Amino acid sequence: MKPEHFPEFIRDQVLPRPRTGLVYRCLGCGREFGIEKLLYTCPECRQVLLLEDLQSDLLRQTPGKRWREIFDYRRMLTIPALRGIYRYHEFIGPVMPLESIVYLGEGHTPMIRMNQALETTIGMKVHFKNDGQNPSASFKDRGMASALSYIHYLLQQGMVSDVLAVCASTGDTSASAALYAAYLQPGVKSAVLLPHKKVTPQQLSQPLGSGARVFEIPGVFDDCMKVVEALSEHYNVALLNSKNAWRILGQESYSYEIAQDFEYDLSGKVIVVPIGNAGNITAVMSGFLKFHDAGVIESLPKIIGVQSEHANPVYRYYLEPDAARRRFVPVTVRASVAQAAMIGNPVSMPRVIHLVNRYNLASGRQNVFFVDVPEQAIMDCQIQANRQGHIACTHGGECLAGLLAAKAQRLVNETETAVLDSTAHALKFAGFQDMYFTSGFPADFEIQPDPALKNLPELIRPDTVPAFPAPGAPLSGEAFDTFVKGVSEEIAARLDLKPV
Repeated sequence: MKPEHFPEFIRDQVLPRPRTGLVYRCLGCGREFGIEKLLYTCPECRQVLLLEDLQSDLLRQTPGKRWREIFDYRRMLTIPALRGIYRYHEFIGPVMPLESIVYLGEGHTPMIRMNQALETTIGMKVHFKNDGQNPSASFKDRGMASALSYIHYLLQQGMVSDVLAVCASTGDTSASAALYAAYLQPGVKSAVLLPHKKVTPQQLSQPLGSGARVFEIPGVFDDCMKVVEALSEHYNVALLNSKNAWRILGQESYSYEIAQDFEYDLSGKVIVVPIGNAGNITAVMSGFLKFHDAGVIESLPKIIGVQSEHANPVYRYYLEPDAARRRFVPVTVRASVAQAAMIGNPVSMPRVIHLVNRYNLASGRQNVFFVDVPEQAIMDCQIQANRQGHIACTHGGECLAGLLAAKAQRLVNETETAVLDSTAHALKFAGFQDMYFTSGFPADFEIQPDPALKNLPELIRPDTVPAFPAPGAPLSGEAFDTFVKGVSEEIAARLDLKPV
């Protein structure tokens, strides 16, 4: 639908106009810096940054009802730049001209109501938001669309040239960064650092296929991150991890989409997210706060952050009820199927602390909670969800396990409606499913498959059939008829089928 076909009252507002107002704000010393060049940490105190809109009062000048109408009418546009996360342009990137926006199909992933059988077992209404249906098959595309769109803008303005984008990754970040960088060739090239043998083959294939330089590093993600930080401090490279504040900005779209899908009514809603490097939970809180501050939503949903017992530094930090006595202590991670969450020292921890305080204050009560769950529960929940018609990755399983833990602790109740973040496509973690079905997990994962959830192929080769077809050697005539009859009867017997 074209803007000129819209009602007159909305026509002038449906296409956003770029404006100034964004700055980097240091969470340590509070200083602000211009966005004319890419910054990842404060040049003064080395703390992490958030992008702040100095003209956010302009957002409040538009009534919440009108914002809702603007976003709902934009849903009908066919303009590529506004079909993805930039439907919420004024909240995500008001400085961005439409011609700079990179859109590869990210955002507006489906929110699927859980099937009746599993929902009855859980005892409340639950949805999976399937972010594995983004272009590179993970939620990371939201942040990359923002970060690479801004790099594209800087390239167009002649502020940068020949950009080498680098990131550390447990798999999904590298796939997303390589994909979006490849789209902007020749101006942007990419290099990714992965922990050796800690990335699934499916995830490893993605940056290789997009043409990125892939470097495997001994150790875990935290070690790769330190190398990438050193590269960004001493060399002319663009860092694409969630330390990049533009990444956080793009991932806020997750919150805006949930709000719009619930018709902007978030009372009684619970959002469950895995923590990992803490960029996603940071973005989710920030997005809901912005919509609440502008009057787009009237209430803030409850947020549950989930970590594996094998990598739970944020959960441990909030175990201390007295905020004045809390001390953040990184942990040594152990093997986890939730690989993107296998991070012992999340770079966005200062953002989490800052935004949890703001979120609870704006809610008028504690409204952000943290739980940790065993690896066994993560895999059991992923398998159970997928056996009920969903497409949950291990992190989706982690969220379901987290919801069950939160319900057991009475942090949520049966009157509420939960949204679980399935961050990536299940096929990226097919190897873990195979290890579950074949009882192939090494001991350090601490996972023993539930026999009721295991599923393996069954070879049908009846003793009553004398000959079987093979590639290049088909059967024919009576031999083929005997094969079909014998195999079909064997399958019918195993399925306990009754003849008609």
